[in-house]
Amino acid sequence: MRVKLIDITGKPITGEWGKDDEQGIGIPVLRTTNFTNNGIINYNDIVTRIINKKDLSTKYLQNGDIIIEKSGGSEKQPVGRVVYFDAEENTYLFNNFTGVLRIINKKEWHSKYLFYALFWNYIKGGTRKYQNKTTGLHNLQIERFINQFEICNKVMEEQQKIAAVLDKVNDLITLRKKQLEKLEELVKACFIEMFGDPQINEKNWKINTFKDICSVRQGLQIPISKRLTNIEDDCYEYITVAYLNGSKEKEYIKSPKSSVICTPDDILMTRTGNTGHVVTDVAGVFHNNFFLIDFDRQRYNKKFLVCYLNLDYIQADIIRRAGTSTIPDLNHGEFYKILIYQPSLDLQEKFANFITKIDKQKLTIHQSLDKLEVLKKTLMQQYFG
Repeated sequence: MRVKLIDITGKPITGEWGKDDEQGIGIPVLRTTNFTNNGIINYNDIVTRIINKKDLSTKYLQNGDIIIEKSGGSEKQPVGRVVYFDAEENTYLFNNFTGVLRIINKKEWHSKYLFYALFWNYIKGGTRKYQNKTTGLHNLQIERFINQFEICNKVMEEQQKIAAVLDKVNDLITLRKKQLEKLEELVKACFIEMFGDPQINEKNWKINTFKDICSVRQGLQIPISKRLTNIEDDCYEYITVAYLNGSKEKEYIKSPKSSVICTPDDILMTRTGNTGHVVTDVAGVFHNNFFLIDFDRQRYNKKFLVCYLNLDYIQADIIRRAGTSTIPDLNHGEFYKILIYQPSLDLQEKFANFITKIDKQKLTIHQSLDKLEVLKKTLMQQYFG
């Protein structure tokens, strides 16, 4: 038997907005920027707001609440993501771009089972037919959604079993991601041990500016109408931030000039928007949002430079130089002023060999992650159809 969502949760609880908190006395508010595509809440960027309503007792998040995205999304990624709340109760509110689904009868319905059913529905695009677009935003017609969406009713024991299996797979996915994070930390720690802190240069390496060791060139800005969706002769993949993030399908550029073509041996870095994001091991035509860093290969190893640019201190310097406007933009002149030390090439290559070994470990973990993600989707397909 299938049951409508409205009969399980009732109407969604509406979110709050409030005023900007300038005194540090506000209430933490979760937003769609705290959503992730795997159903887990990202607590790294929590804002606080001043909420003037007297009674917020029903609005504070409770364990087992499912927060649903009501506005946001994109052409590729529909609105309607869900995340599961299991943090400290009566601490967080949620903003008016989101709503909360809270089970009415917890003796009949298991919150994690309901969450996974909604999560799977979103993953397979089930919320797309309930969205409309106004003023650039994709909005979920949430009343229609909860009145029409149905979930298979199973006995509580089976719901708990299904949730436990999917939780276990999720735990393994989280573990693999943490292993990747630890490897990244190991790389940075090894870098500092071998070459020293670039802020103080305790090993007394020669100091250059990036102008001394490289030149940069920007990529290609081309209208959508001139981008191809199918590959032809003399075509190259169009390397954009959206494509690298997985939020845009492959596009191709025909017969580009050589100056905007990159190879896997090149280093790209975003100069505007998400400034400082370093990309390598890609081939194609790179977007105008990137610099291609054409460095002196007689003095510098590519893997050394990639790691150097990714150091926290250097990233902070890049962001500072990009300015504080709404859209940070790093120009050529400011990039060229960044300092870089010059260890011996032999030592750089020794570090690069270490990176190669780490990359092999990363590849094994990524392969495991891919298999776990496939398993998770297979299980959800089996459980929820």
